[in-house]
Amino acid sequence: MKAKIAFILGSDSDYPFIENGVALLRQFAIPLEIEVSSAHRTPERTLELIREFEAAGISVIIAAAGGAAHLPGVVAAHTLIPVLGVPIASPLSGLDSLLSMVQMPAGVPVATFGIGAAGATNAALFAVALLALADPALAEKLRAYRGAQREQVLEKSRKLKDKLARE
Repeated sequence: MKAKIAFILGSDSDYPFIENGVALLRQFAIPLEIEVSSAHRTPERTLELIREFEAAGISVIIAAAGGAAHLPGVVAAHTLIPVLGVPIASPLSGLDSLLSMVQMPAGVPVATFGIGAAGATNAALFAVALLALADPALAEKLRAYRGAQREQVLEKSRKLKDKLARE
C-alpha cells in the first residue's frame, strides 16, 4: 500500500519523540514513510526527498526537528503538501525549536504543534483528520478513537470518585 503520510526527521535522535505518533498512524492502518534528513547538513537530500514525496502522492508531511529547527520551514518552502511541524526538545527546552517553526514568514505556512512527544501525537492525529476529509471510513475510525478517549476519561473519573468515597 502506498504511503499517505511522510515523516522527515532532522536526526535519528528525534525518533523517540515521534514514536507514539507513528504507532497511532499504524493503529489507523495509514501507510507511512520515515526519513532522516537535515535542512543544514544534507540540504540537497532534503529537496530530493520532498520531490520523492510529491511523486509518490504523499498527502501530509510531518517534519520534526530540534534546535534551530529549520527543517519544517525548508520543506514547506519547497512543496504545496501540507507540512506539520513538531518541535523537538533541546538544551533550551525546545522553545528555540518551537519559535523557529511558529515564526515562519507570511506566505510559507507550517502548522506547528507542541514540543516533543505530545506534539508528534497531535500532529499524527491532525494528519489523520486531514486524510479523513476525503475518506469516510477513516473519519469513522477517528470518531471511534475520540469516543474511546472519552470513555477512558469517564472511567478515570469513576475510579477517582470511588477511591475518594472510600477514604
